[in-house]
Amino acid sequence: MSSTSIDNKVKSEKDSLFSKKNRKLISDPLNDSNPITVQVLGICSALAITVQLQQAVMMAISVVVVVIGSNLVISLIRDLIPDRIRIIVQLVVVAALVIIVNEILKAYSPDISEKLSVFVGLIITNCIVMGRLEAFALGNKPWPSVLDGLGNGLGYSWILIVVAVVREIFGSGSISLPGMGQVRILPDAFFESGYMNNNMMILPPMALVIVGVIIWIQRARNPKLIEKD
Repeated sequence: MSSTSIDNKVKSEKDSLFSKKNRKLISDPLNDSNPITVQVLGICSALAITVQLQQAVMMAISVVVVVIGSNLVISLIRDLIPDRIRIIVQLVVVAALVIIVNEILKAYSPDISEKLSVFVGLIITNCIVMGRLEAFALGNKPWPSVLDGLGNGLGYSWILIVVAVVREIFGSGSISLPGMGQVRILPDAFFESGYMNNNMMILPPMALVIVGVIIWIQRARNPKLIEKD
């Protein structure tokens, strides 16, 4: 293969919307750079709204939409933002998106919106959102910024969903699926044999314990994540 063909192939790979580099922007936050278990960001919402799967799913969707939207907007206007007011601009963009998401939740899912309460509003100060704007969107083009937002949003989401599933199954024996209500998971035979729901699972500290177990599993599978003295 000639050097020209090789150069064209490399250039084509770089220009591809889903090049290896761009794919890593999505895949890395799902594991090795997870915003919750590795970067230790967004812990508060992981503790507070994972009592039910339904709440966790809606919160996850809200964060994904906000982080993608804010990354895109900041990336588009990054050359126009004076450095001394960049934080203010970022907050305004995130706040506008959060207000839109919150109003949509109130209109189409008022019950979930009421349960999430102030936590949707707190997305404005979520370290994951602000961190991606500072660390990535301000220095990169729109498409990579969108992928970075998607990756970090999904990385945040799967942790919330796993924690919510474990807490709800062992806390109530059922799962609240969006649009389906409560779905019994544990069979009646469990309860007839003496099993009782563990009410401790619905307490916030248990969410921290589950996140800790996930962190332990990640580091056991990938020693590179273990901090060295």
